[in-house]
Amino acid sequence: MKQPKSTNPELVNLVRSLRKKARQSEAKIWRVVADYLSNSRRRRVTVNLSKINRYTENGQTVVIPGKVLGAGEIDHSLNVAAFVFSEQARSKILESKGKCMSIPELMDKNPKGSRVKIIG
Repeated sequence: MKQPKSTNPELVNLVRSLRKKARQSEAKIWRVVADYLSNSRRRRVTVNLSKINRYTENGQTVVIPGKVLGAGEIDHSLNVAAFVFSEQARSKILESKGKCMSIPELMDKNPKGSRVKIIG
């Protein structure tokens, strides 16, 4: 098991809660997201809106284990959960009638992680 080496207490607590939720609900998706987030900052995921738009459909829920950047456009509504959003990315998602949420919010709404796509 990878131990988080980050000094960011928010990130460390998130990784712990993701691993705990994965054990409790037997949902492998949360363990995979925790593994992505426990990578070093250099290897952490950053995704542009254009990539999210390319690999999603209307009404889908996606989780980004890292940062969402604002390059590109979104032409359909979707729910996006991520560790961090840039201001431009957040405004573009909300303009397209989508929803931005944190990863713990998504875990509370969907403990099993069903119908959630990881993009990273």
